[in-house]
Amino acid sequence: MAGTTRVVIVGAGFAGVACARRLAAEPRAQVTLLDRNGYHQFQPLLYQIATAELAPRDIRFELDEMFARHANVETRTGDVVSIDPHTPSVTLADDSTVPADVLVLGAGAQPNFFHTPGAEQHTLPLYSLDDAERVRGRLLELFRDAAAKAELIDDGALTFVVVGGGPTGVETAGALAEIVHDVMPHVYPHLAIAGARVILVDLGHTVLTAFSDDAHGYAVKQLKRRGVELRLGVPVKEVTADGVTLNDGTEIKTRLVVWGGGQMAAPLAFRSGLPQGRGGRIDVRPDLTVPGFPKVYALGDIANIPAADGEALPQLGSVAQQAGDWAAGNIIADIEGEHRQPFHYRDKGIMAMIGRKAAVAEIGPHRHELKGRFAFAAWLGVHAQLLANAGAEMRAFAAWLDDFYLRPAHRSAELLDPATIDQPRIRKGD
Repeated sequence: MAGTTRVVIVGAGFAGVACARRLAAEPRAQVTLLDRNGYHQFQPLLYQIATAELAPRDIRFELDEMFARHANVETRTGDVVSIDPHTPSVTLADDSTVPADVLVLGAGAQPNFFHTPGAEQHTLPLYSLDDAERVRGRLLELFRDAAAKAELIDDGALTFVVVGGGPTGVETAGALAEIVHDVMPHVYPHLAIAGARVILVDLGHTVLTAFSDDAHGYAVKQLKRRGVELRLGVPVKEVTADGVTLNDGTEIKTRLVVWGGGQMAAPLAFRSGLPQGRGGRIDVRPDLTVPGFPKVYALGDIANIPAADGEALPQLGSVAQQAGDWAAGNIIADIEGEHRQPFHYRDKGIMAMIGRKAAVAEIGPHRHELKGRFAFAAWLGVHAQLLANAGAEMRAFAAWLDDFYLRPAHRSAELLDPATIDQPRIRKGD
């Protein structure tokens, strides 16, 4: 179409969807949104899929439905295997090429195993909906096996190891402990649940290192209250099919290791030929374009986005969403012949859920600290805004409030039936 700017967006995470959503209102932009899955996944709740608190449908949003009313946005399911930043263009796994006037890279991240022997082969990461479903499937399988053959408990069938003391690891460990101690006794009343263990391992000497010392103490207290065993200050030396060996020689028998030990840029970043910095992420200029390539933007977890102090901003959903919206604004500025603006991040703070009604949050640039129910409310507000800005329906939060916060923990047992776990749940008034 004459007079239009072809924008190709790679990745439908928070950054890619936010960029496409703003450009959808600009008729002079013709947008192609490419994603290998064809849907947007709400990553902050992946751990609740893994522990059967939510069904996959609650956090999965089909792209063709999200942009059905926007004629200038085409959504395509495809795996981008390479890019040409000079043209610019992208090449898909089927060898087809998609040309662009402006290329936006928002392909996300992948787990970083830090060369730990056996970790890539024998652990389950938690960075995608597929990952979460694999963790959930393995968790339920192990409980079924232990119920049929109790002696498997001594071989680690009900010992669950979580690697990583950041938000992903803490949230996963807390949720695992609650399903083990509050839910499974109602599913398998004759199983020796007392033999089940949840162990959180991290090479750091505390959890949630980005938070304050008070938050560290609160998180540790809440985790221990839920029965989580902490092995801090000791890294994982090796992972095998039936156990984990720590650097101090400790051996833990386990059949499920969830890896939340860090992330690096998605493989596309390493194949891009673009300048990379920490974590293999693509370095960008203040206007979010790649140095030397003014028609290529990099956003979200694939990018090192500079903060006002020169340091890179953290890999957070709010950073990605705001960057996506801002990049779209700069693309529109180019269309209108105006100057691009350097990205200014509105700091929403950092937060983590530890379990039912237990959360910690540090809000805003001055890090006002909240704990418990107030932190939970802040967590809800920030993540509800992420959903709204992505154009997603609010069913995820309706389901989450009902299943996780409002009802007793033991009622989550009904979600563990593999035949119904991904079916809509009928609530009063539906």
